[in-house]
Amino acid sequence: MLTTRYVTGAPNWLDLGTPDIDGATSFYGGLFGWEFRPGPPEAGGYGFFQLDGRTAAAGMQTGPDQGPPSWTVYFQTPDADATAKAAEQAHGSVLMQPMDVMDQGRMAILADKAGVPFGIWQPGRNKGLDVTQVPGTLCWVELYTADLPMAAYFYRAALGLETYAVDFPGGTYTTVLPDGQSEDSMFGGIVPLADDPLEAKEGAYWMPYFEVADTDATVAKAQELGGRVRLPATTVPGVGRVAKLADPYGARFAVIKSEPQTSS
Repeated sequence: MLTTRYVTGAPNWLDLGTPDIDGATSFYGGLFGWEFRPGPPEAGGYGFFQLDGRTAAAGMQTGPDQGPPSWTVYFQTPDADATAKAAEQAHGSVLMQPMDVMDQGRMAILADKAGVPFGIWQPGRNKGLDVTQVPGTLCWVELYTADLPMAAYFYRAALGLETYAVDFPGGTYTTVLPDGQSEDSMFGGIVPLADDPLEAKEGAYWMPYFEVADTDATVAKAQELGGRVRLPATTVPGVGRVAKLADPYGARFAVIKSEPQTSS
């Protein structure tokens, strides 16, 4: 599961690029109860979405030259420069070279072999998100890609991620977890675009899932706030009740009320 006990390869940060940070703050504040706290002046408008005083995500206003509105998932690395080099050697690319973020840490934006962007974060004073798994926070990530074996190879080479197949009625779901961790450390999955016509229409990306207390109520609230429902609330047996949404500016994400996990 995705936790704040961060290890190498696990998601440890999440941020939003949006053309209207005030509008996004209003949307996500109404949806998840977040408050936006701007960073220092030298952060260039970058700030933090907080839930009860704890950082649940971050974001900033971006222009059209910085890509479409979207969420970026970051993965922990002990050495951002080495990870960027490993990504290039695995036929990915470096979209933003490794750079220090004051004394908070070191970051880079990379892309996998299919061109899907993601971030890496080498912790300094900032170890990562303060809270996950509770309503209004990140609980899972999912990669949609045209070539699952290629993606598995790339993320193994760049981040040391392992894949683990989970059987379910009608198919198999490929999960990802940090190298050397137990199966209960799974934090996300990889889904072939061919298996999901909805995502195939809009293209490959990393999608964040946010835990919610009531999926149906969250979907209704998202619509009220100007968001778009991409996939209506749907129950996935053994997993939870899921919906896929987009904020008023087009950034895609999912929400889930997870089923309680029982120990075997």
